[in-house]
Amino acid sequence: MAKKYKNKINKIRSFALSLIFIGFVIMYGAIFFRENQILVLIFMTLGLLCIIGSTVVYAWIGLLSTRAVQVVCPNCGKHTKVLGRVDMCMYCNEPLTLDPTLEGQEFNEAYNKKSK
Repeated sequence: MAKKYKNKINKIRSFALSLIFIGFVIMYGAIFFRENQILVLIFMTLGLLCIIGSTVVYAWIGLLSTRAVQVVCPNCGKHTKVLGRVDMCMYCNEPLTLDPTLEGQEFNEAYNKKSK
């Protein structure tokens, strides 16, 4: 089964959202250790760090998103942002490229890595 590719911006946003939920779950884990204040403090601190990490990731992807090239998807006609040489449409998962030498080739995220 082929790996399903997603738009890079949406992948990072999904990761940041999952950090928020992980933080909440860790904080709720403190309920099981109500008698031990040290463990409650550790769980609450770890949960808070996850949520702060999520905020940092959201800020980072927001800054990155403002610098991304905006293109019109040839498949669905909607405006989407492209990070790197190749990316997917945010809406219809159409492979997009800004490099004319890659046009018509099979989509591969490895094209974004710098080769020596």
